[in-house]
Amino acid sequence: MKPLRFVVAIAALIASVSASAGDIPEITQADRQRAARIVSQMTLEEKCLLVSGKKDKFFTYPVERLGVPEINMADGPQGVRNYGSLKVNSTYYPCGIAVAASFNRDVAKGVGTGIGYDAKARGVGIMLCPGVNIYRSPLCGRNFEYMGEDPYLASETAVNYISGIQERGVMSTIKHFAANNQEFDRHMVSSNVDERTLNEIYFPAFRKAVEQAKVAAVMTSYNPLNGVHAAENAWLIKDNLRKWGFEGIVMSDWVSTYSPVGCALSGLDLEMPLGYAMNPSTLIPLVENGVVPESEIDEKCIHILQSFIAYGYLDGPMKDSSIPEDYEVSRSYAYKAAVEAPVLLKNEGQVLPLKKGGKVLLVGPNADCIPFGGGSGAMYPYKKYETTLFQGLKNLGCKVELRSDVPANPEELKGVGTIICAVGFNYQTEKENSDRTYALDKDQLALLGRACESGKKVVVVVYSGGEIDTKGWGDKVDAILMAWYTGQEGGRALADILTGKVSPSGRLPFTFWGSLEKNPATPYYHIRHLDVSCYGKSAARYSRDRHGRYLFADYAEGIFVGYRGIEKFGSQPLYPFGYGLTYSTFEYSGLKVSKAGNGVEVRFSLKNTGSVKASEVAQVYVAPQNPSVVRPQRELKEYAKVELAPGESREVVLTLPASAFSYYDVTSHDWKIDEVDYLIEVGASALDIRLSGNIDK
Repeated sequence: MKPLRFVVAIAALIASVSASAGDIPEITQADRQRAARIVSQMTLEEKCLLVSGKKDKFFTYPVERLGVPEINMADGPQGVRNYGSLKVNSTYYPCGIAVAASFNRDVAKGVGTGIGYDAKARGVGIMLCPGVNIYRSPLCGRNFEYMGEDPYLASETAVNYISGIQERGVMSTIKHFAANNQEFDRHMVSSNVDERTLNEIYFPAFRKAVEQAKVAAVMTSYNPLNGVHAAENAWLIKDNLRKWGFEGIVMSDWVSTYSPVGCALSGLDLEMPLGYAMNPSTLIPLVENGVVPESEIDEKCIHILQSFIAYGYLDGPMKDSSIPEDYEVSRSYAYKAAVEAPVLLKNEGQVLPLKKGGKVLLVGPNADCIPFGGGSGAMYPYKKYETTLFQGLKNLGCKVELRSDVPANPEELKGVGTIICAVGFNYQTEKENSDRTYALDKDQLALLGRACESGKKVVVVVYSGGEIDTKGWGDKVDAILMAWYTGQEGGRALADILTGKVSPSGRLPFTFWGSLEKNPATPYYHIRHLDVSCYGKSAARYSRDRHGRYLFADYAEGIFVGYRGIEKFGSQPLYPFGYGLTYSTFEYSGLKVSKAGNGVEVRFSLKNTGSVKASEVAQVYVAPQNPSVVRPQRELKEYAKVELAPGESREVVLTLPASAFSYYDVTSHDWKIDEVDYLIEVGASALDIRLSGNIDK
């Protein structure tokens, strides 16, 4: 067997361009000193302008007399969608939840690298991505932008995504800090979260981005956290983020500031898109009257400038004209992510891959378009590279007929072997600034009903940022493929999977419960919205109850988010976290667990026991035995995606650091390791544990 040391590997295609990748820029002492010198020469008015956005709402203010240029920002998580207020064509990558579903660090790094190239080619200095808010409920309208329910998976995905962008010399902005887990009334509903839950579930992706990826900027969220708006929350910014060693820019989300004093004293550096709360007319009197020390304004400016200096923005153009705006390397990264992201949930009777030569009827609202989520995740790809599902199947020579509906006349279905229903959501129904429904709309449900009654094999391709309600049709169809929003290359990638050219290899980055009632967060999600509905539009609009109190969402499920709540609450999911089918089967064997320095080494063998080449995602969970504090039954702490030919075996070697065994102790306000036994579990999902063993001492 060939040993596999699981480090971030570079696939052959990616390797062709990775050699030119630079290191991630880091702020040096020289950068800090240079920034301080510039600030010492600035007038108070110039300082107050620098801490706010300006024209077109995507630029920072310049200080031309001191050599400080304006810096351009752009959305977003799925590619470069704008230059200032102008829409631009660019590579359209799969959404964040899709990248996480790949369970492949190389895929995440590739998407970041491609976005970095695209930004550099257009002179964009700051990319407003990625989003890493934890998937708490399928109703959140921006789940598609984020990276799933597990903090370890989200952290690893984000670190590699950010590294890809920043190694290209472009600043990355991680968002939305913190606990922005619903879009309904996001400006006013306070996320009330206890200290341990914040540190174990909602902070880790941000912290690892700071400590490992050296992320250049952090964007605060719209919501109040424990009663204080994130942009004005000094405990959040100064007492947590800065203590993790963050020296970059803290910026607000667009129009998420509410008071000049709050923003000035919280540690917020940059208000976007314009200076509504922080501008010369509001800040100068506060400084002159002794309410806000000028040193607070100076510190904001230093954070901004030392970041720009580290990235070379004061010393040369941000645009690299040697990189084509329409870059084939970027397209290759987009395809790699699109083909590794889809998750095959069901495949009864091996209806997939499609039989060669068989006739396919393709129906549904997403059959011949490029579905995408709304808001900052919307994109404008080059039309010549867009491939819909219909086009992808046709390009592979499939006998596919496109229709708007399933024919009522059975005669029209003669010769059809399989009906593919392309259903789900789009930019109008799953988007920023509103939450979405759990179920598909009535027209799509009716379409699925007619397909199930046709007597044909039925394959459902779901475009969505999260779980959907499958009641009434999920048990009747033959196959279900979660397609997410896979971008411009999605049609080609999905066609390759459906026809068997490639085996599906994505895994669920969240728990697919099968009903809202089983989700641990459901009793606490939107609960106050229901309370105010009888008080009229005014109460709902301003998010207060009849006594004038602000609304809140209690995160009363605590650390038991997603699969962590299965054992705690006794609910069994329809499909567990980490689950996903392939066109092959795998055998696990030979687990060896031993101490390795301060950590633990985990060794085991994987064998492809099927007849096609496919990838398995081996997941390592840590299960504390009789812990001194309440803890989940198991938590993901490592994973490896391993591609194997039929009959091929490989040894996988993974290392768990000491931190993999820790929990957050609220008494010491620090991480602690219980002196108890730990079971190391290796499996194909959170509920499919194939191997387990104690640590050899």
